[in-house]
Amino acid sequence: MRDVNSRRQDGVTEHASHTDAEPEPGEYASSVPEQSYHSDPRELPDEMKQRMLDAGVMLDDVDERSGTFIQVDHTPVHVSVARNGVELMPVQTALEKYNWLRDYWWHAVQSGADRYTSSVDAGNANGYFMRALPGQQTVLPLQACLYLGTEGLAQHVHNIIIAEEGSELHIITGCTTGPHTESGLHLGVSEFYVRKGAKLTFTMIHDWQPGIDVRPRTGAIVEEGATFVSNYVIMKPVRDVQTNPMVWCVGRGATVRFNSVIAGFPGGKIDVGTRVFLQVPESRTEIVSRAVVKGGEIIARGYIEGNAADVKGHLECRGLILSDGGVIHAVPELRGTVAGIDLYHEAAVGKIAEDEVQYLMARGLSRDEAASTIVRGFLHVDIEGLPDALNAELQRAIHASEKDLM
Repeated sequence: MRDVNSRRQDGVTEHASHTDAEPEPGEYASSVPEQSYHSDPRELPDEMKQRMLDAGVMLDDVDERSGTFIQVDHTPVHVSVARNGVELMPVQTALEKYNWLRDYWWHAVQSGADRYTSSVDAGNANGYFMRALPGQQTVLPLQACLYLGTEGLAQHVHNIIIAEEGSELHIITGCTTGPHTESGLHLGVSEFYVRKGAKLTFTMIHDWQPGIDVRPRTGAIVEEGATFVSNYVIMKPVRDVQTNPMVWCVGRGATVRFNSVIAGFPGGKIDVGTRVFLQVPESRTEIVSRAVVKGGEIIARGYIEGNAADVKGHLECRGLILSDGGVIHAVPELRGTVAGIDLYHEAAVGKIAEDEVQYLMARGLSRDEAASTIVRGFLHVDIEGLPDALNAELQRAIHASEKDLM
């Protein structure tokens, strides 16, 4: 294991500053009765399954997935694996099974980085452990749902994901709440380890209720010749989201791509970013974000740091304001510490162009249809190499919110 802690610099934390009053874990309930285990996920209540489906997790047709993990509040209520070459289990079970897993525990994310990681560490959190075995390649994704079902609960989650040397692993995770859960706090720590020559794609779909606070804390270590692709979609109203994953490219030829598609609604604040540290020659990164606001505020952050010669980084932040009262703040940052690096960024915030609307209307579309078509095209992010099953869920999550936006 590479030591990334020694590379952290003063003032570089996993989360960006948040000017509003931060939610305090102690203000939420911390304990809740354990949930019943379901060997067949189709036995879960229909209302719950529909919420999970809206977040990209299919329970009535699990044959489309390599494995399924469902956690409700603090309890894993279903775990199953349908394909060889992958491991999937509650992370506390994995810690008991594998002594070596302690070498990964709190290695890509610092346990004391802020009040939220400290709360997760103190709470003995469960979550999922996913692992692709060396040389094993899966096409159908593993799926996981983290479901916050109890009103006023602080849900603590700690996930470990490992793509071993030469493996290929695809994951879709949906985070959601019960339809009647009006307030709560989701604290999710996720640590990714992409070993030499491996490929890991991770697609996260958030579908919260308007009164939920969300604090994911994410770190990833990407080794020689490995590829890490992360896709993040949040297209439904939420009260407050703040996350700023940190990724270290520690092996020659490591590649990292982050894609985010975000919608803002009245009364909500979403502060999303990515920080990538290119530590070795020939490492690469691309960070692309699309933000659309109908109201509320979106802060789209991106940070790339080049610490070795012959590294490349591209940062692209684009925002579209659909109505008065919406705010987009793009914060692209580049930092180079040596000669021979190639880093650049693009940032733009604007409105729907009237000439484009008129052009489409002249071809038979109504004004609303024209505006919807333009927004749909704006939100499209072309992600190379994404399996069909993942791409379908990604696009479905985006299109499902068009009516709310328009």
